[in-house]
Amino acid sequence: MVDVTRKAEVFREATATGSIKLKTETVDLIETGKIVKGDPLYTAKIAGVLAAKKTSELIPLCHPLPLTNVEVTVKVSNKTTVEAIATVKTKAQTGVEMEALTAVAMALLTVWDMTKQYEKDSAGQYPSTAIDNIYVVKKFKQA
Repeated sequence: MVDVTRKAEVFREATATGSIKLKTETVDLIETGKIVKGDPLYTAKIAGVLAAKKTSELIPLCHPLPLTNVEVTVKVSNKTTVEAIATVKTKAQTGVEMEALTAVAMALLTVWDMTKQYEKDSAGQYPSTAIDNIYVVKKFKQA
């Protein structure tokens, strides 16, 4: 771990985003509420929040942080894409980028888990499904 003992506790915020590409038919099922396992968008939102809170347990050498807020939005952004956005806040000695990235990744993995049965082609493959473009969009530190 990096030693942050001498760093001051300050307000920190990070926002990350990412997406998952799905078949048009799968996105239609999401939008019409016909996914057998339930609502993948809502479930993914909860999964993202839980993942942010457990980041230090999942990523070696990541500091455990007292998160003060985690907001995760999961939405259909077009006919073949579901997007996840996570904003994480804390007052701590180190930033929350890893927590925001972990929230996005877990939210998208949850969408995948809840929709994978609709993504197979006739050969049983997943030709169009891809989790993509997970990155930090904004990082803020109040000195």
